Amino acid sequence: MGGSIASYPTGPRGNGSGNGSGALQSDGRQVIPDQPQPPSTPLLELRGVRASYGRIEVLHGVDLAVPAGSVVALLGPNGAGKTTTLSVCSGMMPPTAGGVYIAGRRVNGAKPDQLARAGVCTIPEGRGIFPNLTVRENLQMMTYAGVSLSHIEEAAFTRFPRLTDRRTQVAGTMSGGEQQMLAMARVLATDPALMLLDELSMGLAPLVVEELYGIVAQIASSGISILVVEQFARTVLGVADVAAIMLHGRVVKVGHPKALEKDLSAAYLGADGI
Repeated sequence: MGGSIASYPTGPRGNGSGNGSGALQSDGRQVIPDQPQPPSTPLLELRGVRASYGRIEVLHGVDLAVPAGSVVALLGPNGAGKTTTLSVCSGMMPPTAGGVYIAGRRVNGAKPDQLARAGVCTIPEGRGIFPNLTVRENLQMMTYAGVSLSHIEEAAFTRFPRLTDRRTQVAGTMSGGEQQMLAMARVLATDPALMLLDELSMGLAPLVVEELYGIVAQIASSGISILVVEQFARTVLGVADVAAIMLHGRVVKVGHPKALEKDLSAAYLGADGI
C-alpha cells in the first residue's frame, strides 16, 4: 500500500526510522508536513506555476491537483509543457513563480532526493533503469533507500513475474516493456506515496502498452497516487480518474476522461478555444 507522505519524515521510507522532523531543505526548513492533512487536501498541487528555460517561459501559470489515491493523466501534444511540469513536480526544475504543494505544504526549492525520500518518485521518459547492470543489480541499487534486497526482490518478482527469469540478464538487453516493468519495480521498492510517470508508452507496441497500463491500474488500487504524462491519450484514459489537457504551457481543461474525449481530439488537431 502506498506510504503516506506525512508519515515518513526523514529516514528511509517504510522502515520507521523517521525522527518526526519532516524532510528538510538545505537551509533546514521543513518541506513535508508532519501532521496528517485534511482528506480534501490534494497529495500534489500546482498553483499558478511558471517555469522557464533561460529567458524562454514554457509554463504560463499551471494549476493542477492530484487527489490522494487517484490517477491523473496530463495529456497534450508535443511541446505542450507536460515533461517540464513533471520536472517541476519532481524538484528537477525550480518554478520561477507560483507554488508546488505536497500534502498541503509548499515545497518550492526542495531537491529531488528530498522529495524522493518523502515519497515522490519519478519514472522518466525513456526508462528509469541502469541499462548496463543486471536486473538484480538494478534492484540492489534500491537498497540504499533502506530496504533489504530480499524484500525488494520478493515485491518485484511477485508483481512482475516476467522479471524472475531475467534477474541475471543485463537490463539494457531486455524488451522495452520489460525495462519499464523493471523501472516500476525499482520505484515501488521505496514504498512511494506519489508516482510521476513520463511517456510510459514511448516506443512500445500497443499490446505491451495495454499490459503496462493494466499494471498501473493495479498499483493505483493499492493506494498510490499517480500523475502520468502521455502524448497518446487513448492509452491512459481507461485507468485515469481525472484527465487534464495541456496546451502551450497551460492546463486548459480538467475533467472526467470520457467527458474530455472530444476536447482531446480538438487539442491534438490544433483547434482553439477548447
